[in-house]
Amino acid sequence: MDNLIEIRWHGRGGQGAKTASLLLADAAFNTGKYIQGFPEYGPERMGAPITAYNRISNEPIRIHSNIYEPDYVVVVDDTLLESVDVTAGLKESGAIVINTTKGKEEIEKLLPNYKGSIYTIDARKISIEALGKYFPNTPMLAAIVKVANVMDEKDFLEDMKGSFAHKFAKKPEVIEGNMKALELALSQIQKVK
Repeated sequence: MDNLIEIRWHGRGGQGAKTASLLLADAAFNTGKYIQGFPEYGPERMGAPITAYNRISNEPIRIHSNIYEPDYVVVVDDTLLESVDVTAGLKESGAIVINTTKGKEEIEKLLPNYKGSIYTIDARKISIEALGKYFPNTPMLAAIVKVANVMDEKDFLEDMKGSFAHKFAKKPEVIEGNMKALELALSQIQKVK
């Protein structure tokens, strides 16, 4: 499958990596793509490392396994860089997107063997500014859409507006903040390598 995009998410329980992977799958599906979005379950608990996955394609997806050689990796919590091999199998032609305030040199020291592109975003700052609380998954979702060019940004934002309206039907006041977080993330993602 030449047009297959595979994404692996690394986060901690409670940070929303699983939710973000499922929202990405829904948004891609709504633009006519074939999708998979699923978590890898283990002894999950709040704060424990978790992994989630996405496959997105213009053709039916016939693979049904975890993703071992992703095109993109999303790291929702930069402390995982010290304890999990987040670049395992990551294609050099792809990229890693990290929620961090660390600089290029510090990131490169934590990923000494990875030669591909590295993008960073301060999802904490964005979510606190837009939502008043730390919810890193919304900015990270927008960041991977931008970096992986999964879909048109306008289509993505329009789909997410509808998704948030459904998800937060009983809390419409949070829709505007989530949309602002997406928009800020799309404009603030930075390529550091």
